Amino acid sequence: MSTDKNRATAAAILPLVGGPDNITSIAHCMTRLRIALRDRALVQDEALKALPAVLGVVEDDTYQIVLGPGTVARVTPEFEALVEEGRTATAAPAATHAVTADELAERGAALKKAQKARNATPVKLFLRRVANIFVPLIPALIGCGIIAGLNGVLTTMGWLPAVVPALAAMASGFMSLIAVFVGHNTAKEFGGTPILGGAVAAIIVFPGIAKIDAFGRHLSPGQGGVLGALAAALLAVYVEKWCRRRIPEALDVLVTPTLTVLVSGLVTIFGLMFLAGAASTAIGSFANWLLATGGAFAGLVLGGLFLPLVMLGLHQALIPLHTTLIEQSGYTVLLPILAMAGAGQVGAAIAVYYRLPRNRSLRTTIKSALPAGFLGVGEPLIYGVSLPLGRPFVTACVGGAAGGAFVGLFHQLGMAFGSTAIGPSGWALFPLLDGTSGMGATLAIYAGGLTVGYLVGFAATFFFGFTDQMLTDLNTDPEPAAAAVAEPPKAPVPA
Repeated sequence: MSTDKNRATAAAILPLVGGPDNITSIAHCMTRLRIALRDRALVQDEALKALPAVLGVVEDDTYQIVLGPGTVARVTPEFEALVEEGRTATAAPAATHAVTADELAERGAALKKAQKARNATPVKLFLRRVANIFVPLIPALIGCGIIAGLNGVLTTMGWLPAVVPALAAMASGFMSLIAVFVGHNTAKEFGGTPILGGAVAAIIVFPGIAKIDAFGRHLSPGQGGVLGALAAALLAVYVEKWCRRRIPEALDVLVTPTLTVLVSGLVTIFGLMFLAGAASTAIGSFANWLLATGGAFAGLVLGGLFLPLVMLGLHQALIPLHTTLIEQSGYTVLLPILAMAGAGQVGAAIAVYYRLPRNRSLRTTIKSALPAGFLGVGEPLIYGVSLPLGRPFVTACVGGAAGGAFVGLFHQLGMAFGSTAIGPSGWALFPLLDGTSGMGATLAIYAGGLTVGYLVGFAATFFFGFTDQMLTDLNTDPEPAAAAVAEPPKAPVPA
């Protein structure tokens, strides 16, 4: 009954603040529902104040509706759900089939939307939410990764010794506390109080954890890493929600956070840190073993299947794995191999460009999307060119497989390397590379893998990416025909 009351309150507030499309962000503090608005003029202040559950409104950097302690924590999730439902209900319909560049892009958008709908399974939705936890951390990972690489160069060359400790602190500070940020984002993503998720995750990296003797074994700071932080914060969310349902509102502000940190913290110290630590160690050992023993074949499979994994939404499961590997060894060995899928995509797009010399519209699209493709941003080429065409998507995967096999082979030969951060790909990954064989060899191997991916993706698409019927349909320029239809015939000039 309490849930119905909170949902009714949220449903009463929503139309009075302009509806779902007028809201850009939602948060809450101890007593207030805070929302950011697109159009302040759509808010009905007096009607809001007249609602029984609303104690007042405050306008600051956000529009704040005072609901009181306890109540606001229960109403906010219901309000967020109603906003999401409202936005989904007004989503635009899918696009249609054709062969011009613009219509191919529409077809790609339709495929993307249909795939997103098919991905709405519990497992894939969970993976998407896990990705939402880590994606906001990527800018810091990139920045700190590049600083770490610069620091390594300065250390090797013996340059600027006074600056090296400062750069080391900048590069390592974020990684030493990444568990706290993961805990904060986990609680936020799964509907808990973000700061409580961060507080529980902070236990993992607290230096004093080394003084605790759990089951005859001493813990070490950071044990369990980001996996432990994710699990601890997720547990905190469930404990908090359990408390919100059962603790009287008058006691909620005191009892709920205390029990959340206490219960989740004890389970984290005496259980999750051991389990997550073992899982993290196993992930690192397996990744290194896989590439050391079957590097070429493993690279072929990983590079060839990454684009389909993206289509299925399963690539999101790799984000915490990348982060775990970076925590353990300073870089993730998987990312340079997976980046070869983008190289295959670029090669395929160039082949499409040369196979369709008369389709100026599609060639213009490819020319505009290729610079982003070289930098590892593949969506314009995937959804605007290869995927709606069909066969070139498959041949792009062949190019990715070849590039992955090339990079994997060198791992098998003992020249392991990886990326110190996640996010960039293609040429943008060069500043983030690090390995066991020196920077020169590492850069050369990665560049060789990209070259193989480009060449094989091009060749596979050029020779096998089109049927005769596809070439007949696509290798024409629709623009002159359209112009001829649109332009009326000229009147004869009198003699």
